[in-house]
Amino acid sequence: MFGSILGDIAGSRFEFSKPKGFNAKTVELFADDCFFTDDTVMSIATKYAILSGCSYRMAYTELGKKYPSVGYGTMFKKWLNDPTHKPYNSYGNGSAMRVGFIGEHFQTLEEVKREARESASCTHNHPEGVQGAEATAVCVYLARHGCSKREIASYMRRCYGYNVDTTLRLRRPFSKFDIRCNKTVPLAVRCFLESSDWESCMRNVLSITCDTDTVGCIAGGIAEAYYGETGFDNIAILRRYLTKVKIQGRPDMFLFNWASMN
Repeated sequence: MFGSILGDIAGSRFEFSKPKGFNAKTVELFADDCFFTDDTVMSIATKYAILSGCSYRMAYTELGKKYPSVGYGTMFKKWLNDPTHKPYNSYGNGSAMRVGFIGEHFQTLEEVKREARESASCTHNHPEGVQGAEATAVCVYLARHGCSKREIASYMRRCYGYNVDTTLRLRRPFSKFDIRCNKTVPLAVRCFLESSDWESCMRNVLSITCDTDTVGCIAGGIAEAYYGETGFDNIAILRRYLTKVKIQGRPDMFLFNWASMN
């Protein structure tokens, strides 16, 4: 899960624009103007639901209201404030960015698929939204259990119909900001497939026009599961960014404590 959160933070400042002369190969990944977004909050909410035993809907509602200004989409904001909390048929990437812990925590592929579908369905109950969540969690699970990149790519093609074969070099001239699950997840997987470690995966994400924090969150979770580490001091980075929120002048430790919990 560290890889997911660090990926969100690294991609946060480039979601909508990149400065002139930007170089993905050399840019500092964790700068002072980086921050956590809704991807981090909802990823932690998924972990909170699983470990505390509450429903996904309850966890997403509780943490969504606790941290209301972290970049939620319009439809999710409406869902948070709707007392019925009915799913809104979304096929956006919000269902996929929050499921990394599901792929890490559960011990069988069947459990991973079931939990990912359940986590998506309380908000993103469109078939593409559900599929994106399942595919992401499955990628993390396969990576964690020793599958090769070739095997992971084959599974994505065969089971989800995702194009994970087009190279980043060929994608870059036509890339654009796109929050659909069926565009975001294959791109995140491709960034992972072309990487040699977690850091190079993140630099792949930053090298292409996309929803950088969410693609970074998804790709970062897969890469950490596959490589077994991020190569950074995870706890120090979590402490640096997740404790910036203040409550009565003191750091809010809730996100940090849940993110760092084994």
